[in-house]
Amino acid sequence: MGRQRGLLILILVMVLASIYIIVDERHFPTLLGLDLRGGSQITIQVKPTAEIKNITSEQLGDVQRVIEGRINGLGVSEPLVQTAGENQILVQLPGVSDPEQAERVLGGTAQLDFRAQKPGTEQQLPIEYQIRRELLAKQKELRKSNDEKAIAENQAALKRSNDAIAALFDSPALGGRNLQNAQPESSPGSSAFSVALRFDQEGGDKFAQLTKSLAGTGRSLGIFLDNGLISFPSVGAEFAQTGITGGGAVITGNFTAQEATDLAVQLRGGSLPLPVEVVENRTVGATLGRDSIQSSIYAGLGGLLFVLGFMVVYYRLPGVISAISLVIYALLTYAGFKLLGVTLTLPGIAGFILSIGMAVDANILIFERTREELQSGKTLYRSVESGFFRAFSSILDSNVTTAIACLALIFLGSGLVRGFGVTLLLGVAISMFTAVTCSRTLLLYALTFAGLRKPEWYSPNVPKANQSISETAS
Repeated sequence: MGRQRGLLILILVMVLASIYIIVDERHFPTLLGLDLRGGSQITIQVKPTAEIKNITSEQLGDVQRVIEGRINGLGVSEPLVQTAGENQILVQLPGVSDPEQAERVLGGTAQLDFRAQKPGTEQQLPIEYQIRRELLAKQKELRKSNDEKAIAENQAALKRSNDAIAALFDSPALGGRNLQNAQPESSPGSSAFSVALRFDQEGGDKFAQLTKSLAGTGRSLGIFLDNGLISFPSVGAEFAQTGITGGGAVITGNFTAQEATDLAVQLRGGSLPLPVEVVENRTVGATLGRDSIQSSIYAGLGGLLFVLGFMVVYYRLPGVISAISLVIYALLTYAGFKLLGVTLTLPGIAGFILSIGMAVDANILIFERTREELQSGKTLYRSVESGFFRAFSSILDSNVTTAIACLALIFLGSGLVRGFGVTLLLGVAISMFTAVTCSRTLLLYALTFAGLRKPEWYSPNVPKANQSISETAS
């Protein structure tokens, strides 16, 4: 009796904690996927080059991995990145309210390199760079007007400007493949932001040699991104002997906080092995998500009420116990979703509802075994104990096989398939607890009340010899 009360207190504490987690949206927010709360869906076209005319599945996979790395830098929860056809990648970003920013981060090739300025170009470089800045500012204004002809003309002029600036520098001496890390940081004494870089050993040595050759000459160190000059700092004469050592550098370019963050994300994610183009940037509204949530809730509640009604009618008092256990199961599972930061999608909700059915299945096995024991002439308490004991191996086998399938979905699947596996696996684990622990504890506790120790409340057609019970739960 004392053990049953201890378990009841534990169950009560878990239920109250689950209710608190479910209600507290401030500390435990509910995360919803693209299909439920809206967001951005971007289609990226991978383009061939003069060297690579036919894109293979391996090369498409390389581009996909770089894009996934950039998305991880954006901090988007439950993104979906998958290949579509032979040369496209589909990206879904739940909750992203600025699709243009996502397009900039995902679509840029982010090929970083460092170049030494050629001698005799010191006066021409500031002029060409100012022309490029004006063209970039004009490009931003033209995008708002949607004047496609003017945008195309400005892009052509911008390409000519980039080529003119590139001609003022030597070929790249250090590339982004030697980059280990990139982080945005605020510039001291200024509202502008910069990007701090960290190179590997080889990159650090190359950077030191490059800065040594430029120190005190008045020529600049050109920092290029996708063949566009973003910064050209000079190197002081004090570095003429050793160059800038330590394996670190800072990109200064009067970046805003968002621009510096975007650039750091691109550089950390790596450069794309092939050029890409965003061919579609579609915003998915939240209205569809609300409708989907509402329909899912109605379907889930309707199915749950139907199952609970069937259990109560067919299994009588054990059916009532199972209904209470299923409510506890639903509370614990939903709280578990919020604690683990599971992003709910429609497939995830489907996995949740499916796991409810599996939790009912465990109770059915137990109660059928209990009926068999009662009808064979055993006492009520022994029948309940034996019912749980005999059904446990079947419940364990069923849940283990389902858990193996869930693990396969999690480790071999991606996106929505993985979300389905996660929610189903968590549901299976909690259903084992509620079926074996909650149902058993509540049922044995019910037997401590004399008014509830009637075998006909547990099974029809109980032998008359079994109607009088002297043994009670201990």
